[in-house]
Amino acid sequence: MQTERESHGRIIFHVDANSFFASCEIVRDPSLQKKPVVVAGDPKERKGIVLAASYVAKQQFGIYTTMPLWEAKKRCPSLVVRPPDFALYREVSRRLFQCLQRFSPVLERASIDEGYLDMTGRTPTVHPLALAHHIQQELLERLSIPVSIGIAPNKFLAKMASDMKKPLGITVLRKRDVPRVLWPLPVEHMHGVGDKTAKKLHALGLHTIGDLAKADRERLRQTFGIYGLRLQEKANGIDLRPVDPVAAEKRKSIGHSTTLPYDMDEEQNLLVVLRQLAESVSARMNEKRVVSRTVQLTIRYYDFQTITRSQTGMDPLWDAEDIFSYAVRLFQKHWDGRPVRLLGVAALHVFDEREEGKQLDLFHYEEDAKLEALWKTVEQLQAKFGARALQIGVEPLSSDRQTKEGEER
Repeated sequence: MQTERESHGRIIFHVDANSFFASCEIVRDPSLQKKPVVVAGDPKERKGIVLAASYVAKQQFGIYTTMPLWEAKKRCPSLVVRPPDFALYREVSRRLFQCLQRFSPVLERASIDEGYLDMTGRTPTVHPLALAHHIQQELLERLSIPVSIGIAPNKFLAKMASDMKKPLGITVLRKRDVPRVLWPLPVEHMHGVGDKTAKKLHALGLHTIGDLAKADRERLRQTFGIYGLRLQEKANGIDLRPVDPVAAEKRKSIGHSTTLPYDMDEEQNLLVVLRQLAESVSARMNEKRVVSRTVQLTIRYYDFQTITRSQTGMDPLWDAEDIFSYAVRLFQKHWDGRPVRLLGVAALHVFDEREEGKQLDLFHYEEDAKLEALWKTVEQLQAKFGARALQIGVEPLSSDRQTKEGEER
């Protein structure tokens, strides 16, 4: 028999560890508890970037993630700087999720420091707020890790709720609260909307989440494809995605494919479709906070012959333009001019950018100096021994092969 709460829908918790990397450093050295602490790429280098900042550093000195380390030190001369220790962070993460699993087996790891719990019907006699407080205290007592928890009827609203009060916040966000709480916010504040998507929404005259919620669906579909429609659903508080315990495994690749309205052989029209697919893949990567080095293109011809090609670069990518550029190069190299029935674009072997110790807009910032020296060495060797003497390792393009429907993912 359903309880009254169950009949009203699901109960989803989003648990988000506060300033996770910095919190882990404080766990290792409790003397740092009330000190301004940051984790930075290379404390000895002025070009280092703040990867995480404790709440003392954030609230008292205005230090934030992605701030150049020299500026952080200028704001706070007594700043404690720790180099990243990802072995430690992964171990604390493992223990955190092990603890969360005691409260519900329906647990989805969203990243190294956040996850979703489906609490529907788990404790019908305990109010969700009381349960959230219990989880929060348990993690503090067992691991000394502070978390914020969002409580909502779906994953999107739970994620938005957990961001509303940090550190150690607990926020309930119901669907009926969406017009009052979410709609006045800028679209940039919406989970899943990155800078590029926000600029395109602004170009359509959509500046708030409310604008997006009430926008013309066909216009969104033409601009963003299916991703635009999903975004609008979320802006209206609708998110039917289940909490999926094996989602992390499924996210080893992120891709989109589309069957074309007719067998298409006009290159410009096909490139328009590729751009939409690249934007959809990029949006999902930004939402999941993952990056990749490999882009895969799938072409299915009118006769159902299917070829799949991939190319791997040295630098992580997530941006729609980069994904599109890879896809176009692959398409122009391997399309034989025959009519196309289906196109697909995927990012393969995706990984959490924070587990790599990097932020999305920082990859080149700290790596360029190393890469510049590497390329100079490569150029010198090629000049001496020939252009094919040394090549940077890439995944070779696969040969033509027949594939079944949907085999690419």
